[in-house]
Amino acid sequence: MIKVMFVCHGNICRSPMAEFVLKDMVAKRGIADRFEIASAATSTEEIWNGIGNPVYPPAKAELAKHGISCEGKRAVQLKASDYEYYDYLIGMDSRNIRNMERMTGHPKGDKIALMLEYAGQSRDCADPWYTGEFDVTYRDVVTGCEAFLKYLEEQGKIE
Repeated sequence: MIKVMFVCHGNICRSPMAEFVLKDMVAKRGIADRFEIASAATSTEEIWNGIGNPVYPPAKAELAKHGISCEGKRAVQLKASDYEYYDYLIGMDSRNIRNMERMTGHPKGDKIALMLEYAGQSRDCADPWYTGEFDVTYRDVVTGCEAFLKYLEEQGKIE
């Protein structure tokens, strides 16, 4: 089982988009049973009294345009124990990476990576909360997820 967690600031836009895009990709390849895929936030801004907000409506709509549902997903916060549980903790931007390092007590490298680095890019995934460009974020997410699957193939973890 390959356990993957995507992480962004609030867990209502980028990281859930990545979670459900990757779930869709592995389902279409017939290998979904070999994965556990989740997403989390570095902040608690979208979590009230222990209950996370649902995926932000424009992010949900962008996924739906591509036939992907994220129904039932609610924001959760990253926990230090997630580092031990997940094989890959993939941050959407460099600020997320710094917060992930602080929250888990582990440095970038072994399990923690910036998503677009899998695609050979050292840039952040566009944050649609600020840009309003959910289509651009979707393209970044697809690029990152495809490259991550290629990485897993190259590492001999999937065929």
